[in-house]
Amino acid sequence: MVLELYLDLVSQPCRAVYIFAKKNKIPFEFKLVELTKGQHKGEDFLKVNPDGKVPAMRDGDFALAESIAILLYLARKHRAPDHWYPSDLQKRARVDEYLSWQHKGARQAGSKVFLIKALVPRFLGRPLPEEKLAAAIKELDEVLAFFEEKFLGEGRPFIAGSQPSLADLVALVELMQPVASGHDIFASRPKMAAWRSRVEEAVGRELFQEAHKPLFDSMDANLDHLPPALREQLAGILLKYIG
Repeated sequence: MVLELYLDLVSQPCRAVYIFAKKNKIPFEFKLVELTKGQHKGEDFLKVNPDGKVPAMRDGDFALAESIAILLYLARKHRAPDHWYPSDLQKRARVDEYLSWQHKGARQAGSKVFLIKALVPRFLGRPLPEEKLAAAIKELDEVLAFFEEKFLGEGRPFIAGSQPSLADLVALVELMQPVASGHDIFASRPKMAAWRSRVEEAVGRELFQEAHKPLFDSMDANLDHLPPALREQLAGILLKYIG
């Protein structure tokens, strides 16, 4: 049976899985699960992932959720080039370190700015207080300063050495989220801008742009098609996420 990947490319974890599979020529069937239509809570999808979150994967009778688990599964099963998840103990530990940190680091901080600046106001029909956005941008700036010092320090071109790893892919995909909202985090950070360019070049710029097109297109999408009850439900979920 063909590997099935359940994805919505407006989601950062979904984009990382999609890019990795395409880059490594892993055959898969793309199963679109549209978050803004509530399809992740539908009966059919809940059979794949009872937690109702994307990405999810089904490989024959084996189902798996959580993007990091899926990425590691694909890297191991399909024997991706070693640099993605290095066999060298210390390089692998560096990748693991970033993948363990990112949930409460780059992903959370970048998502907050994106949600407050671009997404939540569209669901509510009004912008959030300016101080809310200012606080989120301040938090993101602190996270980015830490990211540069901790993960791009010592002149490393990539997080785990001289070639891109899963850590670089996950990191850059996450950090494109605030960029999509109009908050260009790379403009004043030349070290990070150079790292971004290296990662995009290694992945393939066309593939990177292809994966991110749905995210940037979503900025212009009309939400009027959503039933009022679903719209209110999604707004509540987003507000809870950003605190």
